[in-house]
Amino acid sequence: MAVIFAKCLGKPGPPGSRTVPARLRRARFGLVLTLQGFIVGIAIDWAGRALRKFSNFWTLLLMHLEAVHSAPRPYLIALRWRLLGKKLRARSQMAPLLGKSPRAYHLWIERQETRPHTTHAACAAPESRPIIALVDAGGGETRLAETLESLASEGLSRLLIGGPDGLSIKDAPDHIAWSDMPWLMPMAAGDILAPRAAEIYRSAIAKTQGQIVYADDDLIDHAGQRSAPHFKPDWNGELFRHFDFLTGACAVHASRECLASVSDADWAQTVVARTLGSEAPVHVPHILHHRRSRPLPLVPTAPAMSAYRQLPRVSVIIPTRNGLDLLQTCLSGLQGTEYPDMEILIVDNGSDDRDTLTFLAGIESETCKVLKFPGAFNFSAINNHAAAQAGGEMLCLLNNDVEMLEPHWLTIMVEQALRENVGAVGAQLLYPDGRIQHSGVVLGVGGGAAHAHRLLRPDEEGYFRRHALPQFVSAVTAACLVVSRERFMAVGGFDERNFAVAFNDVDLCMRLNRRGWHSLYEPRARLIHHESVSRGLDRDPVGAARLAGELAQLKFLWATDRIVDPFHHPQLSPFSEHFVPRL
Repeated sequence: MAVIFAKCLGKPGPPGSRTVPARLRRARFGLVLTLQGFIVGIAIDWAGRALRKFSNFWTLLLMHLEAVHSAPRPYLIALRWRLLGKKLRARSQMAPLLGKSPRAYHLWIERQETRPHTTHAACAAPESRPIIALVDAGGGETRLAETLESLASEGLSRLLIGGPDGLSIKDAPDHIAWSDMPWLMPMAAGDILAPRAAEIYRSAIAKTQGQIVYADDDLIDHAGQRSAPHFKPDWNGELFRHFDFLTGACAVHASRECLASVSDADWAQTVVARTLGSEAPVHVPHILHHRRSRPLPLVPTAPAMSAYRQLPRVSVIIPTRNGLDLLQTCLSGLQGTEYPDMEILIVDNGSDDRDTLTFLAGIESETCKVLKFPGAFNFSAINNHAAAQAGGEMLCLLNNDVEMLEPHWLTIMVEQALRENVGAVGAQLLYPDGRIQHSGVVLGVGGGAAHAHRLLRPDEEGYFRRHALPQFVSAVTAACLVVSRERFMAVGGFDERNFAVAFNDVDLCMRLNRRGWHSLYEPRARLIHHESVSRGLDRDPVGAARLAGELAQLKFLWATDRIVDPFHHPQLSPFSEHFVPRL
């Protein structure tokens, strides 16, 4: 042992031992140092990961405590479902509670951005076009310096627009090499790019035939703390009309003429708006921009009514069975609805209540008919039966438990449904307590489909006010749905065999979407929906089995358990009807 120790130190051993050559001693010593450094590196890496795990665990624990404090009853319901082994119900209940915490995004950053992931592509194409940042230099020297440093680290050239040292936007075209076919990236002073943002943009640009590529963003303060992530939908032209989610987080292939024609005021938004073409902008679903501020959504007012436009006849189809009080409230609301030409088709699905039968027998007139449809409840078959006999150019599918709040709702919905690229139009439906019941349908939530922003108050901020903005969605509910009769018939109406009760509206909308007739959510048409009051909930074994079968068929036909809704986002929770980060 003494000999080995001496050899490691390079000292002569006891008498009679062999002397190790100096070169070998140095090599062994270097090997020892290398191994020591390797072991220390592993220990440091392990300690760092352990510390991050503990930090994440502590953050998650605090989020649970906040959820218990702010919403004890929903939290206990979620815990009950978990203890009963109902994992999907538990996660659906828990996800929005945790996702609303201000700590949720910090936890998302630790979990998502610290792990290796594939970006939009591995690397940029060799002949990728240059990207030139057009930086609004009016935000102060400190902010401007941060932006310029970020651009330099990404290898992007820049032009300063405005400020004491910048160009006017009209002079900028003279400083750009247009022969290189550059892309332009309008930015504000203080905004910075995420690492590898330029590489990801170049890759997306190389693959698109469009004129705009845009990415997700968040806010960053002077201390570098990030918040308010905006995980954006794929291109949604209707939403963009009310919410500019492109400007400041995109690259555009604008022309020299476009740049030369804009004025100094709001030049960035003007350039983006004028660059929109027939090709849809491409969405890169990564947070590539950290911003000091961004445009706010503009909640629209009620649209002006078309005083001189000839609106087509609407056939309002109302399935019913008993429930006279609900039906009378619904019909009273239709009587107060201001629409020039409307017929009402009440489809009686086997009412046996004497008062209801007496009422139905005395209500028929030229504009109100009662159709008989005996047998088991089949929502799809009932509506198809009535649609075949409807005399209107437009159909309004209406539950008998819907209550009207104002007289122009139908005109608003019909105006939208008359557009060439629109199929089904859905309204904003409220529970009787004023909370949102429907503001569009999101595919994939819970493995099937769910109502977006459910239980939110209409005046709450929500997720960038999405519940208050007209927009394209994957589907809308048939509790109050307006669609062209011709388009309804063109796709075969409702699927009576596979979707007798549930998900028939989702399936209909998906078939309309496939034909280029997009589903549209219109929040300016607002009604109250006493959801499932008239028919009840599917809690009996037979109803539960039927619902399970219809969900399985939805997954089979539309892969709702595998896809991400294009108007949702891969990093939004697939278990929450509220739009919260995926944890």
